[in-house]
Amino acid sequence: MTNFEFQHPFLFLLLLLIICIYRCPASFKKIIFPHTHLFTHHTSWFNKERMLYALTLAVLITAMASPISYDQKVTQERKGRDLVFVLDASGSMAESGYDAEQRQKNKFQIIKEILRDFITQRYDDNVGVTVFGTFAFSSVPLTYDMKAVAFLLDYLDVGIAGENTAIGDGITEGTMLLKKGDAKNKVMLLMTDGQHNSGAVSPEEAVQEALAANIKIYTIGIGKAGEYDKTLLSRIAKDSNAKMFGAENAGELSAVYSELDRLEPSKIHSEHYLNRQLYYFYPLILALLLLLYLLKERKF
Repeated sequence: MTNFEFQHPFLFLLLLLIICIYRCPASFKKIIFPHTHLFTHHTSWFNKERMLYALTLAVLITAMASPISYDQKVTQERKGRDLVFVLDASGSMAESGYDAEQRQKNKFQIIKEILRDFITQRYDDNVGVTVFGTFAFSSVPLTYDMKAVAFLLDYLDVGIAGENTAIGDGITEGTMLLKKGDAKNKVMLLMTDGQHNSGAVSPEEAVQEALAANIKIYTIGIGKAGEYDKTLLSRIAKDSNAKMFGAENAGELSAVYSELDRLEPSKIHSEHYLNRQLYYFYPLILALLLLLYLLKERKF
């Protein structure tokens, strides 16, 4: 079934300006209609020029209201969150043996595999990915397209952002990404196996910026407890009302993701049209023809 509606129906309130064509004082009319000389001095409602001017205005407003037809409009209240993964891609992530069953693969490769499995189960979350090393950058913008996220993960590798560990820059970049989302529940998941030793922003400064944006930062220490800064990761998580996890191997990391899956979701409103057709250009063309006729009558 084909439906018809105006996308901006409130613009029809501008039709009240037609009254001004007939009744407004000349001084006020000049503010709204600069070319008042188009009007004759007669005040009859059936004056040809005034009627054409009113019709032109009405048709222009109709075009601005954007008439459309569509087969179906789907409105959804998606229960999800804005979720950004902040991944450590520094040189230490090249260490192998993190997964006993795939000892030849390095930490970063294993993390990507587990992350890929996790995000393919996200049906309502809006997911993005930030990578940090010596510097940080967002490699995947917030999106509901989990297949695209999984595909883009293949292009990330150790050293892509440098060999050092700029945790502060990673959090700052993740915060910038989350600020672009619409969900009330904004979550950052920071994973690192090292110590903060680089970057322009300290972790403390970055966390304060995230807190101002109501972002929770869950942290995961990759590897043995002494290999990463457990104190720093614990403080980051605590300050943002989140939790810190330790994942000594791939199995423990998978268990962490299972727990994170129970985060409270929020509602995200969305809607889309099926087979939408736009018709604004028809009244727009008619309005232009009427204006050309009026100009011709006035010998412009």
